[in-house]
Amino acid sequence: MARSAFVREDADTRRHSLIQAAAACLAEQGARGVSVRSICARAGVSAGLLTHYFDGIGDLILATYRDTGRKVADAVARAVADAGDDPRARLEAYVTASFRPPVLDPELLATWLAFWSLMKSDPQVAEVHGELYADFRRGLETHLREYWGKGAADDEVRLAAIAINALVDGLWLELCLDERGPFSPAEAEKLALTWLDAMLARRSAA
Repeated sequence: MARSAFVREDADTRRHSLIQAAAACLAEQGARGVSVRSICARAGVSAGLLTHYFDGIGDLILATYRDTGRKVADAVARAVADAGDDPRARLEAYVTASFRPPVLDPELLATWLAFWSLMKSDPQVAEVHGELYADFRRGLETHLREYWGKGAADDEVRLAAIAINALVDGLWLELCLDERGPFSPAEAEKLALTWLDAMLARRSAA
């Protein structure tokens, strides 16, 4: 049993090293420049090992996209957990986590851009993209419902989550593209929370 657990852990480590190498190569070279050779050289393994763990480079890219999305989701979840039990604080933490490390990271943007560039030509990448963004919006819907209560209409919650997601995405993109841009991470948080305040206030007044 101990031997089997060790072998499994070692296999997971090697598989994850290929995912990490693929993310780094995508960030540095983009989707067009990445190859089995460059990924395996980065991971320090033979090309045969990649096909042992993945059904080719396309399968590895999908796994890398999911892994990247999981890391972002984990960081957001930690921020929410740190916010405590207050529904408003948890909602705000969910919204502002994208403006802080490790989510706020130019290298993460570079990797994300490589995935985005494949969406039109690779239906499987587009499907993973849809899954990741749907998961983020569902998280927003959950926290909005916690704050608003059971009286919130489904369409109201859905559209609010879409709008918040678009705002967060746009601010995050601008921050990652230009660290010395027109606004700081703290200002991005302030903008997002000001907009969130206004949206929540409009519903309260309705």
